[in-house]
Amino acid sequence: MPISLAAEHVSYKQSSTFSIHNLSLHVQSEKITSIIGPNGSGKSTLLRIMTNLIHPNEGIVSIDGKKVSIIHSRELAKTITMLSQTQNYELELTVRDLVSHGRLPHRKWYENLSQKDEEMINWAISITNLTHLQHQSLKRLSGGERQRAWIAMAVVQSPKILLLDEPTTYLDIAHQLEIMELVKYLNKELQMTIMMVLHDINQASKYSDHIVVMKNGEIYTSGKPMDVINQNLFRTVFSIDAKISEEDGAPFFTPKSLIARN
Repeated sequence: MPISLAAEHVSYKQSSTFSIHNLSLHVQSEKITSIIGPNGSGKSTLLRIMTNLIHPNEGIVSIDGKKVSIIHSRELAKTITMLSQTQNYELELTVRDLVSHGRLPHRKWYENLSQKDEEMINWAISITNLTHLQHQSLKRLSGGERQRAWIAMAVVQSPKILLLDEPTTYLDIAHQLEIMELVKYLNKELQMTIMMVLHDINQASKYSDHIVVMKNGEIYTSGKPMDVINQNLFRTVFSIDAKISEEDGAPFFTPKSLIARN
């Protein structure tokens, strides 16, 4: 069943130089939404607000009309989960150990893993193509393999909504594409609502149903990639001139030159 995630008139003051002001956003259910924008525009802060990791000064975030602030953390984790930009890769854990932690919201702290838990762990490891690495230490994995392991830990919670903060950062292009194809699979095959922050605008254009553009703590514009990715966007938000073409039905941009900032 589709589930809705929304922010209504959210404001949050992070410092004297940055704040989010009166932001409203309705995340499209069972679609992929990407947030793009310059560094410091509030993209990651917005994700943390949407998952109740940061409490706004004003406004509300809700799931199916219920405020996330009043949902018990264990129940909230069964509905929505977020994978942060950076992870602790020095953990003395195997892939399977890490993934098993994702089942914590589904059992009491003193309970052992059930047969259902084990089945879900096997499933998450399988769909992230980690079966052959499940008993390897995280420290011995490549960056792309470790990122898949963390995504497996997130999806084994069986969330209806998955938030990803720059899931392809620091990965080479092959591993970036591997992660993006996994995101596409989770959305199309499992009907998982996905909202992610991406720096690669061409990847956002190719893999997203909806794009949200942020600038200075506000939503500058949003819509389908074809409606959002244009020359004016790059001039006004990123201060560059860009050439826009079309690749496989999605807009593709090539930067041309910087524009002097006011």
